Amino acid sequence: MPAKPLQALVDLARTNSPFYAELYRDVPATVTSLTQLPVIEQAAFWAANTWPDNRLMTGPLTDAAVYKTGGTTGAPKFSPWTRTEHFDSVSAFGAGLVDAGLKPGHKVANLFCAGELYSGFLFIENALHHAPVENVRLPVASAPDEYVADLIHSFGVDVLAGEPMKLSSVAETLLKQDRPAPQVELVLFGGDILFNDLRPLLRSAFPNAVLSSIGYASVDAGLVAGPVRAGDDLRVHRAFPNRTVVEILDEATGEPITEPGVPGRVFVTNLFRTLVPILRYPAGDRAEWTDTACTTFRLLGRSTEGARVGTVAMPTEDVRAVLLAHDPEQHIAGMQLVQRRWDGRDGLIIRLGHTAPPPADLAETLRRAVLDARPLYVSEQAAGAIHPLRVEWVPRADLVTNPRTGKLQQVVDERPKD
Repeated sequence: MPAKPLQALVDLARTNSPFYAELYRDVPATVTSLTQLPVIEQAAFWAANTWPDNRLMTGPLTDAAVYKTGGTTGAPKFSPWTRTEHFDSVSAFGAGLVDAGLKPGHKVANLFCAGELYSGFLFIENALHHAPVENVRLPVASAPDEYVADLIHSFGVDVLAGEPMKLSSVAETLLKQDRPAPQVELVLFGGDILFNDLRPLLRSAFPNAVLSSIGYASVDAGLVAGPVRAGDDLRVHRAFPNRTVVEILDEATGEPITEPGVPGRVFVTNLFRTLVPILRYPAGDRAEWTDTACTTFRLLGRSTEGARVGTVAMPTEDVRAVLLAHDPEQHIAGMQLVQRRWDGRDGLIIRLGHTAPPPADLAETLRRAVLDARPLYVSEQAAGAIHPLRVEWVPRADLVTNPRTGKLQQVVDERPKD
């Protein structure tokens, strides 16, 4: 599918989507640059993307795949992709797999999660199917680690593709069984950053494997970028030519950053999605350019839109809604999500500000309420993939704020940067 001109995308969006008609009411008729468009506020985007009474789509839902992203258990968020949009996305992603190291004839075990409208497994399966090199697809999904370990040896698996914690769990099982897998040539990770503290485990279990990002995409933002061969730096990616435009914007001013090494928020414009237009959408990550031409960027972690603990998404506004609903006396005077990592696992602290000491039992009440709304956190913790959720109270003035603007930082990512 060829890229559509920016003007055509804008005209289609504001003519057929009530959400974009409102967002672009002050945008001039002729648009020649993305910077003429306002960025999307994620909360407003999802408030318009409801089912039924959708105000975001540009047409009826008649031929599409529908995936789920974010949301609490009672209010999932859905993202529809037309048949042609989906085909173009997985075809581009499949080509990116070759850049990541996929070779003709590779036998690939797809370990991404499947079911409940989640996209990871199906997206990767289709990307492999449409890759420009022959490959053997093994649709494992979230099978037990022992099963995966047996399959690696019995079927001669060449490539593993999955989330970092699933890959490390399989690696740990192989080492416990004292049968590492030197035949594995490539380990592809996605869904989160592969931190340095997991690399020794993966290298012990797969001593001859190249480690690589599988690419950068999400259910809501869609296709974003493919991996770049950059030695040991596995965070570097490049936007897909003629399909996506990646911007890195200053977190305080919203102005585009063009200087390498300066962190900012990632915004994505998709040049071919039309049923749900994606124009200057916040990807939820921070990054920095690695070249002066602004073609390759390095992911730094999550931005203020939400935290990700292992594979569990914790959107700030969803967490906030749960907390406020269980704080009738209004003790909460500010909230931020603090991401940390120790002993090879991610952990999350919900830091709550107060102006007067809250009741002693309120922290546990709030913790349980959040876990009830995010059952995946409970199951991932039970599996040993992440640390237990914590809630801590601090004086309101102790919440971390932006030193330039004084604004509250919704997410504080204290995980290692390497």
